Amino acid sequence: MGRIGARGHRGAASPRPASDVRARLRYLKLGVLTAVVAMVVSAASMSTAFGLADLRGFDYLSTLSPPPLPENGPVIVAIDEPSMAEIGIQWPWPRSLHAQLTKALRAAGAKAIGFDIIFAEPSASAESDFALAEASGADIVFAGDETLIKTPQAEQWVRTEPLAELLQNGARAGIASVQLGGDGTLRQIPPYQDGFAVQLADIAERAALPASSRAMLQSFGPARTYPTVSYYQALDPTTFLPKDYFRNRVVIIGLSLQNAPTLQAGGADAFATPFTIHTRQLVAGAEIQATIFDNVVNGLFIEPVSSPFSVAAILFAALLAALLVRRSTGWQTAVFGTVGALVFIGASYALLRSSHMFLSPLGPCLAFFCVAAAQTGFDYAEERRGRRDITRAFSSYLSPAMVERLANDPSQLKLGGERRTLTILFCDVRGFTTISEALKDAPEELTTLINRLLTPLSDVVMESGGTIDKYIGDCLMAFWNAPLDDPDHATHAVGAALRMLDAVDVLNGELLHEARADGREPQRLKIGIGINTGDCVVGNMGSSRRFDYSVLGDSVNLASRLEGQSKTYGVPLLLGEQTARLVGKSFTTVELDSIAVKGRNALSPIHTVLDPSPPAVLLAVHRGVIEAKYAGALRADDESLVRLETEIPQLAGYYRMLRSSLEQQ
Repeated sequence: MGRIGARGHRGAASPRPASDVRARLRYLKLGVLTAVVAMVVSAASMSTAFGLADLRGFDYLSTLSPPPLPENGPVIVAIDEPSMAEIGIQWPWPRSLHAQLTKALRAAGAKAIGFDIIFAEPSASAESDFALAEASGADIVFAGDETLIKTPQAEQWVRTEPLAELLQNGARAGIASVQLGGDGTLRQIPPYQDGFAVQLADIAERAALPASSRAMLQSFGPARTYPTVSYYQALDPTTFLPKDYFRNRVVIIGLSLQNAPTLQAGGADAFATPFTIHTRQLVAGAEIQATIFDNVVNGLFIEPVSSPFSVAAILFAALLAALLVRRSTGWQTAVFGTVGALVFIGASYALLRSSHMFLSPLGPCLAFFCVAAAQTGFDYAEERRGRRDITRAFSSYLSPAMVERLANDPSQLKLGGERRTLTILFCDVRGFTTISEALKDAPEELTTLINRLLTPLSDVVMESGGTIDKYIGDCLMAFWNAPLDDPDHATHAVGAALRMLDAVDVLNGELLHEARADGREPQRLKIGIGINTGDCVVGNMGSSRRFDYSVLGDSVNLASRLEGQSKTYGVPLLLGEQTARLVGKSFTTVELDSIAVKGRNALSPIHTVLDPSPPAVLLAVHRGVIEAKYAGALRADDESLVRLETEIPQLAGYYRMLRSSLEQQ
């Protein structure tokens, strides 16, 4: 019993609204899209190409308003063109000259001195090597190198150290090797515990903070950002430099060309950095070591976020995009997309500056864009499909302009069925049975004749904003005020009826001309039209397999009845009472009678349209005749009937019918 009851309750429940079903389906599709985009972008973000794009994003963000140089950072002693010209010795210079520089810097108060030059082999002068070894001490760091050599058989790390005699007085070796990215740009903190900058920091009593193997450099500017003096100036600082210029400073000596080499020209001991994308210039190795020093000493290096965090950011961006487009897409989507991208870029920049962490905005921006763009594409395709469906469904019923309005704004269309006040028109051919009998041996001529009639009648309906409901043999049914709103639906319907009568006259003229040319009897067509206004249900009517956009209601039945009665009353056009009231200011209407309609207790007044309008005095006489008719006082020999039959020719048939009816009483 409980199971039966549950079924009965389910059967009695109202069906879920179509809008809810569409919304749920949209959310389901959007959820699948979001998940797919998040997975695809997350997987792509692990690729090498995507990683290079992320690094390029780091270049732009890290060089956008970079932090200032830390105080008391390294000073660069540049082996540059002015020094070579001033010293006048071919490079490489004798090591005794470097010994002289070492003594000058030490005397000037330098706290730590680093030679970013590799002295791995003895020079041509043993005395010169001895002079540098004697000048060296615990405040000196000589550069070393570590290189990966790849062969088909194996990979081998080769470490190059300074000459042992250079280190005998306490000088240190520091690995100055750097690791370039896949695009040849230097971003990474060298992973060496005995790195060149780390050794200098230890000598200068500045603790170097540990950095992960993925930590990236924070650049402070393009080439020559660090304070730089020429080598020859450092040889005699009292003459060329301000007092105490080197006091308690870390000094790094290395090649540093006055005009920084370009990417195209290349250069000795010079590297591309994030700032190279702006200047197209390389940065000298000595400045690279100074940058590394300031990064590890001041904790300014940037740590990339972990992969799970990046994936979470991509998923968040995809979900945010889904939230923004969950209902609809449009021009606002482009605005939201731009704002979303700026938000992710801004958040990445804020994280980089505040926490020294790098979260690439590329993945989240791409996920956000893909979800928004894909949903926009789906919506556009659905809109195009909807426009195509509307055009296909209504092109036979409406004028092209009306179909275009519906296609451009489908919200004006309610296909599920609704109650509206409509004006309904029925049009039928008079004497169609007789015509069919005459053409029984030529059915194709009958079809051509009916098509020639219905074509102009249909054109008139659609041109006046009406909707063609159906063709029933030689009968045409149309209505106004659906699917598009038409405040003047009654006026447009009556105007269309009058134009339809004119179209029949034009066709009869053509048929007469053709019949005379062929020497045969012409076919003369007549139509009867009934129009009524009232509440109807309009929407898709039919079965689950086949349906039409149509109307139902008592007002439709009355319109059909009026069309049938037009022949009885001898007029081509009959209007219901509400239609006549609505068009009273646009057309001259007169009441003809009150008829009984099936299902109604009260009589329904019927009217017709007089075009052109007769004089007011004749209209007054007509009203008097109708009042006398209702009162039962009208006689067949009433002079008013004779007068009206003559002076209002549009109603001559009606007055004859009325007089004949009175004579039979």
